[in-house]
Amino acid sequence: MSGFRKLTENVLVSPQLALEDVAAAAAEGVVMIINNRPDGEEPDAPQGDAIEAAAAAAGLNYVAIPVGHSGFSEPQVDAMIAALEQAEGPILAYCRSGTRSTLLWALAQAKQGMDPDMIARTAMQAGYDVSPVRTLIDMLAAR
Repeated sequence: MSGFRKLTENVLVSPQLALEDVAAAAAEGVVMIINNRPDGEEPDAPQGDAIEAAAAAAGLNYVAIPVGHSGFSEPQVDAMIAALEQAEGPILAYCRSGTRSTLLWALAQAKQGMDPDMIARTAMQAGYDVSPVRTLIDMLAAR
């Protein structure tokens, strides 16, 4: 069984993927992998090009939206929205622990008008806490 956590019917998040996880994601119906981890963050982990190649071999789309420890930017949020809109089926977003992927998803949902409390509940049900970006969620949702 995969370590993928379900945020919504079409959005899964995960800690760092191993190459064999890509095939497992495809077997579970995932159509796109979103990499939210910068290359080089953990040199022993599979880097983006290796995951991208495994995704291509499995027939999956791949998008890199790296989020470093400096935080989130509006272009990253917009890129996440675009990736989510482009996917024609379930997506799997990953980073070191799944937290940055969840927080970026949360910001994307807020910018699209989803209720901040619903975002927080959805993330919490998957085991993630959005409080580090809750102010940004509220701000984006209020626009």
